[in-house]
Amino acid sequence: MDLKQYKGAVEAMLFACAEPVSAERMAGVLEIEPEVVERLLASLQDDYDAAGRGIRLYQMEDHWQLGTKNAYGAFVKQILDTRRNVPLTQAALEVLATVAYNQPVSRSFIEQVRGVDSSSTVSNLLEKGLIEEAGRLDLPGRPVSFRTTDAFLRTFGLNSLAQLPPLHGEELPLEQLAQDGLPPAGDTPPADEPPAATANAEPPAPPEPLAGAQPPAPANAEPPAPPLPGREDA
Repeated sequence: MDLKQYKGAVEAMLFACAEPVSAERMAGVLEIEPEVVERLLASLQDDYDAAGRGIRLYQMEDHWQLGTKNAYGAFVKQILDTRRNVPLTQAALEVLATVAYNQPVSRSFIEQVRGVDSSSTVSNLLEKGLIEEAGRLDLPGRPVSFRTTDAFLRTFGLNSLAQLPPLHGEELPLEQLAQDGLPPAGDTPPADEPPAATANAEPPAPPEPLAGAQPPAPANAEPPAPPLPGREDA
């Protein structure tokens, strides 16, 4: 086959698959080098990016998937007669942020960061396909760990985790991405650190002595005089 036929084969495989496909996997099917498939994918992406096309090629890390353009989302929903997607809750965004910026993480780590039980939220995100199990951690009890998926990248319009917004301020970084398609949600800011001592701060007052206790003698005080001979101490 020539390059044009290979390009058509790549397009056909992407269209037939309902999940992201890696270039390496398609190269194995076509028995060509993965670099050639990546060039064909880039050419397909340019074709779909042209004005007036309703389909685009999404890249998620090293996987690729065909999908409709956001501009035509309303028409696609009507033709499929689908119900409106349930928006992600504040709890879901908090769990996703915890996993995305620290993955792989255990359920106990997520709950430690959020300060509340997160079992149901983790289960819901697993059902939505936004996170997945990533094996077991080398910790006592060998807890199951979690990581984000390609669906997470696509939902937030990311090509890779390297495009995650930096952590700063009091806003949840994923909330900034959610403003372009997902409902806004807040975040519980971390507890403030205690203020550092300043140079002109007054020293703390010494503790008051207990009732009936004798104050300590100064370092340079003379020892008490011995009792007189032939006289008992009272």
